[in-house]
Amino acid sequence: MLESGWGPVVRRPVAWVLALVLLAEALGVAVLNWLLGTVVDRQDMSLAGLDPHVMSASSKIGGIVFGLYFALCALVALLVAVRDRAPAGLGRVLLISAAVVHALLGAFAWGLVGPAAFVFLVGVLGLVVLLLMTYDGRPEEPAGPGTAPEGGPGGDGSPVTPPAAPTAP
Repeated sequence: MLESGWGPVVRRPVAWVLALVLLAEALGVAVLNWLLGTVVDRQDMSLAGLDPHVMSASSKIGGIVFGLYFALCALVALLVAVRDRAPAGLGRVLLISAAVVHALLGAFAWGLVGPAAFVFLVGVLGLVVLLLMTYDGRPEEPAGPGTAPEGGPGGDGSPVTPPAAPTAP
């Protein structure tokens, strides 16, 4: 959690912005791959003996799969924004994997596409990490099932189990 106290202020806006950015990215990736698949299909040329129809179909399928993946990540961010609760389970794993994907794509984008794509991808990576970090360790949420409130089970500071009795030498 942010120590400066800005965590509660930026949590929901970051989640909303991330949801919108990931949804736009999902649509952009799907449309871009669909258009690339159409271009490959219309050129009717093979690359190293590969069938152009297979390359076209795989580009379109890849675009749909990545578009759905980013849309699912956007849904997780949207649920975080609406509920104002930390992502848990599969949602947290999806957001962490989206951070890894954006880090890898950003590393490749600098050389292949240019600095603008790199800055965009690192910006999305920053939003994902900020979302995950601002919800990490919120004091008003229990850390997990079966956790006792602060101060022990009775609230008086007593430990859960008594300390071990000393043994004689």
